[in-house]
Amino acid sequence: MIPIVTPSEMAGVDRAAAEPVEVLVGRAGFEAARTARAMLGGCYGRRVVVVAGRGNNGADGRAAAAVLRRWGAAAVLIEAGSLRAGDRLPDADLVIDAAYGTGLSRAYTPPDPGGAPVLAIDIPSGLSGVTGEPVEGGVAVVAARTVTFAALKPGLLLGDGPEHTGTVRVAGIGLAALADAAARAWLVTDADFAAGWTPRARRAHKWQTAVQVVGGSPAMHGAPLLMAQGALRAGAGYARVGVPGGGPGGGLPPGEHVGHGLPEHAWGEEAAVSARRARAIAVGPGLGELARGAGGGGGAASPVGRLLIAAGDLPAVVDADALGALGPAESLQEVLGGRSAPVVLTPHEGEYRSLVGRPPDADRIRDVRDTAAKTGAVVLLKGSPTVVAGPDGRVLVVNAGSARLATAGTGDVLTGVIAAFLARGLPALEAAAFAAHCHGRAAALGPAEGLVASDLPALVSRWLSRVAG
Repeated sequence: MIPIVTPSEMAGVDRAAAEPVEVLVGRAGFEAARTARAMLGGCYGRRVVVVAGRGNNGADGRAAAAVLRRWGAAAVLIEAGSLRAGDRLPDADLVIDAAYGTGLSRAYTPPDPGGAPVLAIDIPSGLSGVTGEPVEGGVAVVAARTVTFAALKPGLLLGDGPEHTGTVRVAGIGLAALADAAARAWLVTDADFAAGWTPRARRAHKWQTAVQVVGGSPAMHGAPLLMAQGALRAGAGYARVGVPGGGPGGGLPPGEHVGHGLPEHAWGEEAAVSARRARAIAVGPGLGELARGAGGGGGAASPVGRLLIAAGDLPAVVDADALGALGPAESLQEVLGGRSAPVVLTPHEGEYRSLVGRPPDADRIRDVRDTAAKTGAVVLLKGSPTVVAGPDGRVLVVNAGSARLATAGTGDVLTGVIAAFLARGLPALEAAAFAAHCHGRAAALGPAEGLVASDLPALVSRWLSRVAG
């Protein structure tokens, strides 16, 4: 996994380095020059303008300019402090932005590159290294590429960061081991998924990875079906689908799932009995008001709470209406406190607001980490990127998703995939993050326009078979 470190954590890495800062600056400058040469398609006769500030970021830019001159480029250095907001830079084939790094705390307005592509060193100047938003009152550079060192920074991934960074390259300068030791957050990659995935054993049978799905209502059958299909296509050997008020067979159409009805209101304990042979539970989508039961209460008194308490030895993923039924973060402790198995909560931004009483903070990594610690659950905050935090403080970030997933029902499929990964024995943090990664990669195999949620389960199976089969 690629480490993600905050500006303060990276400063600690720099201080702990065995090499003097001049050596690190030289390596960073060389890596920046390599990236510039690739952008230019060669150096001889090319014109490069380097905007360099006074700190280490500027030193990296000066070192890059020196290397580019040795390679035959005409590299002009301009001091960032000599420029006024909006000044136009001299004509060039490439502008290298080395004005200000991740530690910038004041507003900045960059010069006009005059149509030349921009390579940012470490982070586009003016962009917060923590939140990915332009520093208040200022404007951030928009780069075609960014070369950063040793680790990713949160601002490259969060907020408006991706719109400013272009393609990001993480270059090694001899600090990888220190950065990984300092990190408490990591970006998930395909290689991480493949390394962490365990294929089915030769003698596997369906009950070893069975999933109990609880969702839907008499007027809402699509959501539990999407959960069940997501789970089955992600490797669950059996999907038993309980629908409160659903009647015989849960009122569901025939399929590979096994449907059954639950009482319309006090269904929690019966759903727990139904889950006895399962290895994981998925609950929430489509329940509507039935998530709270006849009394309309929340927390431990709700059917969702009763299910989670009664089936406390089974890992569970809680989504959609079930999140609302459990109430705010404080109420969750009563439900989760006595469980021996983990719970994964999967809110989108609106559900997160209900969970913690406010919208997600701009520093999403810190915010989701704090919520996971407070609730004792793994918390997956959907978005771009998706941030997944465990109660132990570890955070996994997933940026595999895209706007193709911005359609109704895709979250229901994700819930089923997480449940399948839990049933297959993955630890809860990895199950949630790997499922989100798989979900995003699978969507990329579908149509660029018009992808619908029911397309996703088959695409999940296809992607899994390619990467981890």
